[in-house]
Amino acid sequence: MSSVRRLLDGYVSGGILLDKATVTLYEDIQEFWVAERDEDARVIGCGALHVMWEDLAEVRTLAVDPRIKGAGVGRHVLEKLLQTARWLGVRRVFCLTFEVDFFAKHGFVEIGETPVDTDVYSELLRSYDEGVAEFLGLERVKPNTLGNSRMLLHL
Repeated sequence: MSSVRRLLDGYVSGGILLDKATVTLYEDIQEFWVAERDEDARVIGCGALHVMWEDLAEVRTLAVDPRIKGAGVGRHVLEKLLQTARWLGVRRVFCLTFEVDFFAKHGFVEIGETPVDTDVYSELLRSYDEGVAEFLGLERVKPNTLGNSRMLLHL
């Protein structure tokens, strides 16, 4: 997990990714896929898929080592996350991102509102997960999400 932490820290300090406590990364380890460099197994990319509801999941914490950006690592990690979503039966995948062009290339489209009905919205309000609060656009997390675009992909 320390390799993932190091990878994320540069993006957190640059305001690109929201900070996550290391304990949260450990709690969510089963959601992560990582990409490693063949010659030394150094972590060069990561991403997580967080299932939010029966047909909805979120791509979280997608990051690539800045020294190799553009080499397709992010695409491979995202493809693995989407493959996992399909395997789980998820039909819609959400992301909150500054990287609009990257996600648009993979079929995501910008959305304005939360794409769930009122009953599901009410249930999601019961979650303690900060990512769910960001998805719902709750006032208490808006300072964390300023400038991010809400995007959705239908699988």
